[in-house]
This record gives sequence, C-alpha cells and structure tokens, in this order.
Amino acid sequence: MTNAPDDQQGPESYYVVGEAAENGQGARACSLPTFTAGRHERYKRLVEGTAKAVLGLMAAALVVPVVIILGLLVYNAWPALSLSFLLENPKNYMTAGGIWAPLVGTFFLVVISLLAAAPIGILAGVYLNEYARDNWLTRIVNLAVVNLAGVPSIVHALFGVGAFVLFAGMGRSVLAASLTLGVMTLPVIITSTREALAAVPMSFREACWNMGATRWQTIRTIVLPNSISGILTGVILQVARAAGETAPILFTGAVFFVRVKDHGWESFFPYSLDDRCMALSMHLFTLATQVRGVSSEVQYGTAVVLIGLVLIVNSASIGVRVYLRSRKKW
Repeated sequence: MTNAPDDQQGPESYYVVGEAAENGQGARACSLPTFTAGRHERYKRLVEGTAKAVLGLMAAALVVPVVIILGLLVYNAWPALSLSFLLENPKNYMTAGGIWAPLVGTFFLVVISLLAAAPIGILAGVYLNEYARDNWLTRIVNLAVVNLAGVPSIVHALFGVGAFVLFAGMGRSVLAASLTLGVMTLPVIITSTREALAAVPMSFREACWNMGATRWQTIRTIVLPNSISGILTGVILQVARAAGETAPILFTGAVFFVRVKDHGWESFFPYSLDDRCMALSMHLFTLATQVRGVSSEVQYGTAVVLIGLVLIVNSASIGVRVYLRSRKKW
C-alpha cells in the first residue's frame, strides 16, 4: 500500500492507492486523524475524569446537606415568617410575638464590637506587617495572635467576665459584651489584615520609596488602597461570626428577656451601654431550652432569621471583595 499527501483534501487526508488503482478503478481518498490517542493518553483521560467525578461528589456532599438543612428550616419556619414577626417584641413570656428586641440587641452588640475591634485590628496588622522587625518579639506576638484565633469562645467569655465585668467595673452590660466580642474577633482581623497587606507586591513599595515617599505615605497611598478588599472581607466575615456567638455574651451582658417599647424612638434604641440586652443567639437558646409552650414555628423562625442575617453579611463581603478586586489594575 502506498500513501501520498493530497493537496486538495488538507493535511489530514491521504490518497490510498491499492489494488483498486492497479485494477484501473482509480484512487480513493479517506480522511484520517493526524494524532490518534494512544493507550497512555486514554489512561490519563480516564484518571482525569475519575478525579473530576470524585471531587465533584465531595463538593456535592458538602453543599447538598446544607441546602437540605436550610430547606427544612425554611419549611418549618414558613408559618411564622412575616414582617410582624420581625417588628414585634416577644409577648406572653416569649411564647408569642416576634423577635424585634433580640434583633435590635444583636445589632447593638455587633456594631459596637466592630467599632472597637476593627480600628485596633487593622492598625495592629499594619504595624506588624510594615513596621515591625523580624525578631523574637515579633515572632512571639504573631504566634500569640494565631493562637488566640483558635481559642474557644467560652474562654473569651471568661476573659470578658474577669477583664470587663469585674476588673473594669462595667458589670454585665452591652458594653462589656461588645468588648468581649471585639476581643474574640480581634485576632482574625489582625491576621486577615496582614495577609492582605502581604499580598501587595514589594515592587509597589520600592517604586514609591524611589520617588522619595516616606513609609507612611507609601502605606496610605499605595499599600492600603490595594489591600482594602482583603481587609474588608476579613472584617465583614467577623461581623457574621459575632452575630452568631452565644457564649461570650451569655456571661457578660445578654439576658433572657428585656421589655422593649413597641413604638417610638425607644423601640429603635432601647438599650444604653450600661444596660443588659437580648440577642438572637441567646433568644434562640432560651426558646429551645428554658421556655415552655413555644411553638416550633417561632423557634424555627428565629433560627432562620439568624442564619439569614449571617448569609446576608457573608454575601455582602463577597460582593465587596468582587467589586474592589475588579477595580485593581494588577
């Protein structure tokens, strides 16, 4: 058999001249692939497809249970979910009514803890990454920050009792509970700030220094604007964590029930810094373990609102991160 390239059929076609040509029947053209997968290539494709299928099943094993749990919660809470459920205060010893008072208390705790922890955490991260020298003291501080991020929340609660409730004389109050939440979230804010600052290329700093800028001018005009997305993401995620914590506020400022007015200015700002407050996480724990006669719809509704609040905050952090990263020019 003789093969010859065909100028009209393209590089993948050949004239096959065989017995038919010898018998005067002419030559016939057939199209054959230039590269045919061998045994080794087929084996690699099989391994790749198997790995992709296994990893997809692993991802589904994580996502599907979450979707099922959320679906069951929403299904059981649907009869209680309404605007009045959000805007009404608990009634009849918390067996009826809504969750307005715990919802407002949660916002108070989260906002005050954020105002206390975010500036300190961001400034500490800037110092550790931009100013501090690499010596034994800095390494000890970094190790302490990492270890504090893994401390259980109940330990932070006991620290809040000793430091703020007893030593500082704040008593069990909104301020003491908020500062305890701030201490709990502080290590993660410091760590996320350092990682965001470290992601900025060193060449940016060197170019700014070569132009005669000081270290602070470089940080303020170059480093922080290019790392703000990572910093804000870490801060917002800690807001979601603080909203769902129960142990730190259980010993420092949360209470089972506080009577809040239904109308007027005091319904929106019912707590002062010296008062004790209700919180959604504590309220859910109370409904599930301490109060009798509470319908399951109210319990599920409280859980759905708490989870929805966390999901909204996390979604906001993702949106902020995507928006700020889209504006980067590197």
